[in-house]
Amino acid sequence: MELIPPQILLGAYSEGVFPMAEDGELQWFSPVMRGLIPLDESFHIPRGLRKTLRKEPYEVRFDSAFEEVMLGCAEREETWIDKVIVDSYTELFRLGFAHSVECWDEGGLQGGLYGVQYEGAFFGESMFSRKTDASKVALVHLVERLRAEGVQLLDTQWMTEHLTQFGGREVPRDEYLQLLAEAIGPPVTELNIPS
Repeated sequence: MELIPPQILLGAYSEGVFPMAEDGELQWFSPVMRGLIPLDESFHIPRGLRKTLRKEPYEVRFDSAFEEVMLGCAEREETWIDKVIVDSYTELFRLGFAHSVECWDEGGLQGGLYGVQYEGAFFGESMFSRKTDASKVALVHLVERLRAEGVQLLDTQWMTEHLTQFGGREVPRDEYLQLLAEAIGPPVTELNIPS
């Protein structure tokens, strides 16, 4: 497989399903408990991170190095981001459905995150840091952007200890699917995607 067709990817997200590569094979997931980060006032910025944000150690950019962010996220001993995943999401980016948030300094790209945006939902895929707090700074800027755009749902797939400090929580699949439907409407069955 060269890449997952955009219609298949977006259709899967609209039904609460997402892909990951495991041992060279594509697997599809719909967790029983889904991680969410709030976009309302319950979003929490830890005190230490507030200090970092005031110092502005990074220049934050959006969508200036999408594939580089994906490759940064894949720089770990075990990764689910293979060439098919990179190529598939890079195509979604080209079509305007995937986005990256990047933290730069004089040394280059130091961290960031990427995900898929469809209608009123943003599906966070992965984040990475090469320097202190870089991915966290990117997340704060993502939340600010999503709020400004009126996005209703920030999905993190699974909840981690790293994300609970921002007010992240888990919801059962049924509740997630209801929130998803409110954010994007009915599941995608057919898309008019420009070639």
